[in-house]
Amino acid sequence: MKLAKSGMVTIAMAASITMLVAGCGSTPTNNSTNNSTSTTPSNSTTATNSTGSSSSSTPTPGGTINLALPPQTNLNWFLPLMNAASDSVYNSQIVDQLYKPLIWINNDYTINWQSSIASKITYNKAGTVYHVFLNPKWKWSDGQPVTSKDVLFTWNVIKAASAKNAPSPWPFVGAGTGDIPNGVKSVVANSPTEVTITLDKPANQQWFIYNGIIQLTPMPAHAWDKKSNIDSEIKYLGSNATNLMFDSVVDGPFKPVSATSSQSWVIAPNPNYAGHKSVVNKIVFTYEGSTASELAALKSGSLNVGYLDQSQLGEKSSLTSQGDKITPGYPFGIFWTEMNMWPSSPTKSIFDQLYVRQALQMGLDNQGAAQDIYKGYAVPLFGPIPSTPKTTFLDPNLKNPYPFNINKGKQLLESHGWKEVNGVMTKGSQKMKFTMMYVSGSTSSTDAAELMKQDWAQEGVDVTLKPVPFSTFISVTSNPKDTSWDLATGSGWVYNGPGFYPTGGQLFASTAPSGTGFSNAKEDALIQATHVPYATQQQTMQHFFQYEDYTAKELPFLWGLNVAGLSVTAPTVHNVNKYADPATDFPQMQYWWVSSN
Repeated sequence: MKLAKSGMVTIAMAASITMLVAGCGSTPTNNSTNNSTSTTPSNSTTATNSTGSSSSSTPTPGGTINLALPPQTNLNWFLPLMNAASDSVYNSQIVDQLYKPLIWINNDYTINWQSSIASKITYNKAGTVYHVFLNPKWKWSDGQPVTSKDVLFTWNVIKAASAKNAPSPWPFVGAGTGDIPNGVKSVVANSPTEVTITLDKPANQQWFIYNGIIQLTPMPAHAWDKKSNIDSEIKYLGSNATNLMFDSVVDGPFKPVSATSSQSWVIAPNPNYAGHKSVVNKIVFTYEGSTASELAALKSGSLNVGYLDQSQLGEKSSLTSQGDKITPGYPFGIFWTEMNMWPSSPTKSIFDQLYVRQALQMGLDNQGAAQDIYKGYAVPLFGPIPSTPKTTFLDPNLKNPYPFNINKGKQLLESHGWKEVNGVMTKGSQKMKFTMMYVSGSTSSTDAAELMKQDWAQEGVDVTLKPVPFSTFISVTSNPKDTSWDLATGSGWVYNGPGFYPTGGQLFASTAPSGTGFSNAKEDALIQATHVPYATQQQTMQHFFQYEDYTAKELPFLWGLNVAGLSVTAPTVHNVNKYADPATDFPQMQYWWVSSN
């Protein structure tokens, strides 16, 4: 998902200001041992974030949690199925409090069956047939059971909303991810609690479960299936997607209360929730204009869950002195600078050249930014898998193919015929003169963009910086026809949502729903090779590493930094870190509670 765009949830935002990416926590009990064929990938993550602190006292009813959103972030989509322009981790975080996912992934990438609509999944050896069994305990807030009918309703909406000619605001962002929908031969309800999914061709079972089946979040068919045909239905749903109060029938731990753009979005406990019930009065997702205003609200107590930007570490004692806890944590994700390589982009012919991308990467002082801007709370990236947190997805033999070296980067451009004219690399009618968007509102993000501009200037690359709000950033970069930008920094992708199994099809393939125009036949073939089943785990990982190593060197994006979020929790708020699940970025807010002192 991305932080700022769409996809594995496309989370395209400045990594330094991630809200609950910051949380670190132990995971809830994992009940993935059942009678099904194993659904836990053997190459799952090992949790490395600190456990944080939690209260051992008994939760007391009442209280309000005021939760800060990153600066200038509006919540603007409230359906479980999203389009590219709205698929941010923040929209997903509130939606996941309202609708239970078919599969809930723990911080260690195991399946949490207690918090999943599915009770188990079985599949055949060939990886072509999957049986999904639903736990009958789940109910909609109006008392109706969650059944296979709801899963089929979601499936039918996905199929229609995935079409290239689907009406605005579609298409569905998950189209093309995990064989959804075109690789699926059929989805059939065997009973109210069982669904069978049959694929056109064999698939790596873990990949299809984690990237395909996971997208089938049940939606309330009896409440939403109102139209005579599916085309009318997706128009109806799309027209209501931005209205939080449309979600009047939910099966998650919370229900909507109110929404005011650029102000707040309020949810309250769902009394008919079949899982662990929240005891708070309400949770308020709060809009913040800047990191400065957010810090002031934390100091005053008007916010009791938020974040600290690395530029504000000098203010740490002002928070800890009042009992606030500050906890660092890294998501299992990657963050980058995008290059506009869409066919309509005037910069496509430049960025299509690998040597140009290599030179730009050599001009990024990621290590310097990690130490000087992010105060050591950041880890440089050099490929599609982060080195922190540690996972078995990272090829231990992969080294940084393009270390920071301005002179070498400039020489590479010159060796391909570029010459510096008035400080700008020029070749014929082409100039290395670009507009770069970045997410506004954070001092650290601004400093990082300024550093990039400064270092690239020494290579003869002239960059004009363009700060924009988070929502604008997502909307612009997700539009293949928008030519108002050449480079865009401040976005990234946490491996969650559609795309827990990190094979990159959503990002780097020629048809990637969350790409920016990069297209490479070999990349496509290597990604596809990770999607098929193999006889041994060694063979599976061999193909995965081939994809990973090639992608690292091919630079579909310019690799940036995985920045630790610094979560701040007031002493009266409990269990935020324990149930943050930072690796996947999906907190279980129903376990949070507030004490009077």
